[in-house]
Amino acid sequence: MSGKRSGAPGNFVSEWFGHRVHPTVITTSDSVADQQSERCRFLSDATSEMRQCIKADAARGVCTISSVSNGPRQDWLVCPYRALSDNLVKQATRQLFALSPDIDPYVTPALTLRHNDVREDIATRLNAGQPVFIYFDKKTSGELSIPATDQSPEFSFDVTIVEMTMENGHPHIGRFGILEIQTMDFHGSYRDAVRNLREGLRMHPTNFGKTVQENQWWLSEGVEGPNIANVFKRTFYQMMFKFQLGHHERCAGCVLAIPTSVWDSWQCHLGSPVLADAGDGTVSLLAPGRKRQDPCPAWIYVFEPDVASGATPSPIITRAMIGTDAAAISHWALEVAPAAALSNIDSELGLLAGLSRRLKRFWPELARTVMAEVATTPSAVRTAKKARTPADTEIPLTEAERLSDYRGPSEGAVSGDASDV
Repeated sequence: MSGKRSGAPGNFVSEWFGHRVHPTVITTSDSVADQQSERCRFLSDATSEMRQCIKADAARGVCTISSVSNGPRQDWLVCPYRALSDNLVKQATRQLFALSPDIDPYVTPALTLRHNDVREDIATRLNAGQPVFIYFDKKTSGELSIPATDQSPEFSFDVTIVEMTMENGHPHIGRFGILEIQTMDFHGSYRDAVRNLREGLRMHPTNFGKTVQENQWWLSEGVEGPNIANVFKRTFYQMMFKFQLGHHERCAGCVLAIPTSVWDSWQCHLGSPVLADAGDGTVSLLAPGRKRQDPCPAWIYVFEPDVASGATPSPIITRAMIGTDAAAISHWALEVAPAAALSNIDSELGLLAGLSRRLKRFWPELARTVMAEVATTPSAVRTAKKARTPADTEIPLTEAERLSDYRGPSEGAVSGDASDV
């Protein structure tokens, strides 16, 4: 392995094959066995059979990345199966199918239906009036999707939860619900960090945890930050589309399960939405003047691994259950957030001020005309009226430059260099 890296890295592999390795390593005989066999604890528990990690070699075993991109250090989910726990699936099932919190539904992957004892058990449960559900996902029972039409694209679902009923003494299929688990894309690759862990486990099998704890830099080598904007753009349309599916009589609705870190990073994209306490342990994200539908067709679950539990793997806990709809997401993301951006075009430190600073390098007189326009715009006038300090009487260009790190054109800029663009 390479020598110790210098600096203070911000991104670390935080869970490897389901077990925490940052900031504190939690190691047991079971965790080492999972890591040596490359076993996916979550797929194995869901299917009751041995399942290895599905990720490519360069990312093999990486469940979460610890990053400070939002400010505080947080776990960012990079594999949806890390969140595929009984608790999350059952919680989503209760919410979508309006089951009371004290009811414990029986939920199992559809692939288990191939076993006669499972079928018999389901029939017994249905006859006894117990809620029974099966679910489909890409790596256990096969992914389900809505086929494309001339006017709509194909849409696949991460997890499709299907209700079972008993009619005339025979099991039947009832409604279905959708569970989407949002992960985060990261720039670059985890290849170097994964290599360090794999080689560390090979060379130090009996004291792996202690060795990793003493060499935390292993976990950060080559690990870059999250690609927040790309994930929001990729997710937004699908979220809006799937939140509408609850209007079909056979669809119980959609739950988008999103890690706390991702939810925090989306606040600026959603216009920092206001959440209203619903009085039942949930909150609502709605457009002004609208009430939450009953039943609510769309939910956002904000979750994270419970590091404080000390258990391994860390259990998934839900921090917030947010009832919403597509109209609310549209209002906050497409009206509130753009309005905030518009107000920052002609502000004293906004886009036009930046344009003026850039132009000053090439044609100072032209740069002054930009700021002269800014000084007369409504938002600049409002800003000036609110301010009461002597600095606010300066012309906008002077004030903008005073607050920025701009110190005039460099020699490179004079010769045509534009490396800071």
